[in-house]
This record gives sequence, structure tokens and C-alpha cells, in this order.
Amino acid sequence: MIRSWLREPLVHFLLAGAAIYAALGWWGNPVDPADRTIAITRERQAGIALGFERIMGRPPTDAEMDGLIDRWVREEVLYREALRLGLDEDDAVVRRRLATKMDELATASAETATVSEETLEQWLAAHPERFAGGGALSFDQAWFAGEDTARRALATPNPRGNPISLPRSVARMPTSEVRETFGQQFVQELAVLQPVERWQGPVPSGFGWHLVRLRERTPGKVPPLGEIRDLVEADWRNATIAERRERAYEVLREAYRVERE
Repeated sequence: MIRSWLREPLVHFLLAGAAIYAALGWWGNPVDPADRTIAITRERQAGIALGFERIMGRPPTDAEMDGLIDRWVREEVLYREALRLGLDEDDAVVRRRLATKMDELATASAETATVSEETLEQWLAAHPERFAGGGALSFDQAWFAGEDTARRALATPNPRGNPISLPRSVARMPTSEVRETFGQQFVQELAVLQPVERWQGPVPSGFGWHLVRLRERTPGKVPPLGEIRDLVEADWRNATIAERRERAYEVLREAYRVERE
């Protein structure tokens, strides 16, 4: 099993990332919190300036650069003191942030990968229900802020959900209108559900989590790739990122033994 994983390009990427982090730690970066010297290298200044330019769309002025460096130094001082005091230990926010950075490390290549027309054609053919236009949906939905709360409510016969400015029930609403009201992610998740009398989910959206009772689906027509290329590419990229993130976790998880009391 381990040998098969070692042939995966994703594993090579993770190992390379781990090596980089190990090397940085060996050479003193991340910084030793006991070190009282803060070096503003040219590379660091370039990174600070690049971050500003990505947000503002222009390079910083000299005065703005001075302010950015002062802000970075202040953050660095407080960061080192927090490490020195051990404030990063048993901190749920820090824990989640580091876990998120590991996920980002595993999926960075998928975010910038160039995808071929052939791959997108295959993706469209495999998931036509996600891109069909002109169809309609009839369903009931109950909204919840958290996934766990939604899962617990799924066990009840008639989940009510929390108040939100979304329709509780829709009848033969055009899929395009459902997309405008509930978001693209919601429509894509509904595409894989079957019309049944029971509640299903939780279904994610930009608003939170929904339990859905899909009563009817009227199929629409799938446009050619040339008309919806950006939409298909975004869907492919999101799915690829999610897959690589899960595969990366499985590789790392195999190295651990979990003991639960």
C-alpha cells in the first residue's frame, strides 16, 4: 500500500514541501523566538511589496512601503513574544490555521494547473447534470448555520431549520433562478440527489448548510463546452483540489496510530 502511494505525484509534492519546511527550520526560519534580531532582507521587502500590489493593483509608494514594513515588524515582534510565552500551544485557532496551510500545500498545484480541452470535455460528459440549463427544480429546504446541527436535524421527521431570507419551498423554479438565489454550489450538490420523499443532506451553500427534500427535477439541455468553459473549468478545479486534499490526508494519516481512551 505504502509503495503504491510513493508512486503518486502528489506524494512527491508533499515530500518536497516537507523537505523545504525542514530545511527552513534547520536554517533558522521559522525564527527562533529567543532571537532578538529582526532582519528585513530584500527578499522580505519584495514579498511585502508584492502582497500590497496583489491587493491594490499597484506597487506601494516609498511612504506606504515604510508603513508596511513597520506593520510587519510589529507583527513579527508580537509573534515571537507569543511563541516565547507558548501561546501557540493548545490554541484551536493556531491548530486550524496550520491544518489549513497543510491542505493548501497539498492543493497548490491544482489551483494553478493548466487544464486541457480534452480533460474539460471529459469532465462535462461525466457530469452533465451540473451544467444543464433550462431545467427546473421543486424542493423544500431547511437551513442551518452548522453542518453538525444539520446532521442531527436530519434524524427528525420534519426538520425546521433556522430563519433565513430564503424560500422554504420552491415549485418548478428554473435552475438558473435557483442558482441565483441559493448559489452555484447548492445547485451542483442538488444535481447528484435523487427526487425522493425523504430529507437529504446536509447540502452546503454559500449561506451554510441545508437539508433538502427534492420533489421533482425537470432536466435541461447541456450547452457545448465553448459556451460554459469557465464554469466547467472552475468545477473541475474545485473537484480536483478536494480530491488531492483528501488523498494527501490519507497518505499522512497512514503514518499515525490513533489511540482513544
